[in-house]
Amino acid sequence: QVQLVESGGGLVQAGGSLRLSCVASGSTFSIMRMAWYCQAPGKQRELVARITSGGMTSYVDSVKGRFTISRDNAKNTVYLQMNSLAPEDTAVYYCAALDPFQLPGSWGQGTQVTVSS
Repeated sequence: QVQLVESGGGLVQAGGSLRLSCVASGSTFSIMRMAWYCQAPGKQRELVARITSGGMTSYVDSVKGRFTISRDNAKNTVYLQMNSLAPEDTAVYYCAALDPFQLPGSWGQGTQVTVSS
């Protein structure tokens, strides 16, 4: 099972930016589909963005045009660039490696993002 370690969260004012990083262990990262999820207090964990091994991306509507998922296979790292942050983006953000059914098979420990108004 792949090990995932997220970083880059923090406290930012509304309108600000953050870049989250997720480093994966193992030699199969380049063929993995990866995703970012978020979980706000009292809510279920939900998908934010996905990226295929070939770099194709998809986003939930609420972050389109503001967030960008990308990957660097040489560094076994997937990123989430978050711009124009709003208080409703406040959540713990988790990196996930997706299984062949596009379901999360491995999770990182999460990184807290807090956006103040």
